[in-house]
Order: sequence, then structure tokens, then C-alpha cells
Amino acid sequence: MRRLHALVYGSPLIMTKAIDNHTAMPQGRDIALLSLGIIGIGTSGPVIAMSTMPIPSLIFWRNLGGAFTMLPFAIRLREWKSAAGRKGLKHSVIAGVLLASHFLAFFGAMRLTSVATGTALTAMQPIFSALYAQFTGHSISKKAWSGMLIAFLSVIYISGIDLHLSVRAFTGDLLAVFGAALAAAYMWFGSKAQRNLSTSTYTSACYLTCALTALPVALIGGYRMTGFAAREWWLALALIAGAQLLGHTMFNLSLKRVSPTVVSLVVFFEVPVSALLAYWWMGQRPPGGTIPGIIGLLIGSAIFVSRQG
Repeated sequence: MRRLHALVYGSPLIMTKAIDNHTAMPQGRDIALLSLGIIGIGTSGPVIAMSTMPIPSLIFWRNLGGAFTMLPFAIRLREWKSAAGRKGLKHSVIAGVLLASHFLAFFGAMRLTSVATGTALTAMQPIFSALYAQFTGHSISKKAWSGMLIAFLSVIYISGIDLHLSVRAFTGDLLAVFGAALAAAYMWFGSKAQRNLSTSTYTSACYLTCALTALPVALIGGYRMTGFAAREWWLALALIAGAQLLGHTMFNLSLKRVSPTVVSLVVFFEVPVSALLAYWWMGQRPPGGTIPGIIGLLIGSAIFVSRQG
């Protein structure tokens, strides 16, 4: 019963030394959680690319559904009653705004460039996260800079090819990189929030804030919020079940016990999953010239993150 409670609520009291050990591999249930997370976020790119619902509207419904799913568990804990809980909620709100901004960039990228290229560029998230750490007083090893250089040159290579193909694809590349920086900031504040909150309370507040941030963007922009074909609602439900609950929420649960460095490495597997699903569901494959760049980007990012461990 205690194990079930910990899995559902992700209590902040359940912490282990594994979080501070950046080379320790996931154990037991965390392997299952991270595996589900990879599949969950891997479905995100293709589903977004297939949907024609306006981006702000899709972000709103996706996150509102995720928030309402987690809210019953959060209400039961009533963590907002403590000072620490209220502090965690403040960080959750900031994380929610950053998550909405990340989604606006990432969703836009999925509709402008290929799914494989967009997800690969977004996989630069751990590099931005480490740079944030550098700015707050942590050090980045010299060997890690070699990985960053490889990743940076790969981004230039991919973007150069896409610019040659079309301005549209190049714009998608830029949005994906910007989305990676925003995702790193979202994880940064999310990590702070979960020091004082359970995962259920954190995700409820974060997802709800994200939805409410996207709502005025949709309304001011004049985007439709309802009246879509059944296919669009099914795709929105697929995003909630896959990317939101199996993806983001599973990774957040794992962060209670697994180092963010290790989780960042695991997230790289999103790229081949998304690329395979995009080819299977949509017949979409990245331009041949970008494949070496994608491989170089993943190698450089992996070297960078592993050297940080």
C-alpha cells in the first residue's frame, strides 16, 4: 500500500541518495516509469503534426485534461496549507508559464519542420539546463565543452540544410532550439517545486497554470476553442494520455529518485521513437542530409550530459 501511495503521489519525503549520484542507473519501478515516459513523449511530435487544431487551443485542452486528471490526488494531500507547500506552488506556477511557452515553441516547430529534426533539436534541453547551472555557480567540466561543441556544430549543420530547403523548415528549427531552452527552465523550476510538493500537487498546479497561460493567447489571437471535428478531439486525448500523463508525469515521478542527469540522457530516446512513429503514422522522414546532423547532435548532447555526471 505504501508503494502504491508513493507511485501515485510522489511524496517529497521519499528521496534517496540516487538523486545525488549522477552515474547511478534507474532501479526497479523507475525503469518502468522511464520506459513509459519515453513512449509517452515520443508520441507527442507525430500527434501534434497530425492535428490541425490551433496550437494555443491544443495546448489549453491538453494541459487542462492533465491537470484535472491529477487534481483529485493533489486535493487529498492539501499541501497548500503549509508554508513549504505554498512556496512549492509558487515555483509550480512559474514552471507552468515556462511550460506553456515551451509548448508554443515546440508545437510550432512540429508543424514547420520534420518531426525527427524538431525533436532532435529540442533534445538540447540538458545542455541549456547545465548552462543555467553554470550561471548559478556550478562548474562545467572542460570535457563537457567538447560535447557542447559537437552539438552546436550539428545544430548549425541541420539549420543550414533546412534553410537551403525552405525558410519554413529553418524557422521550425529555431523554434525547436528556443523550445529546448524553455524546457530546461521549466524543469529547473519544477525541480525546485518538487522539493516541497508531491508530484501530483506539482503537476496539477503546473499543468493548470500552463492551460491558463495558453487560454488568453488563444482568445486574443482569435483562435477557435470548440467546434472541432471528432478526429481533432481524439488527437487531443491522445496527447493527454500519451505525452502528458505517460510522458511528463512519469518523468516527474522518476525525478524523486533518479538524477536529473540520468533522466536527461533517457529523454534522448524520444528522438528515434518520434521519428519512427512519424514514419509509421505519417510516412514522414527527415531529409537525408539532416540525418548526420541529428546523429551528431545526439552524440554531442550525450557526451555533454555524461561528462556532467
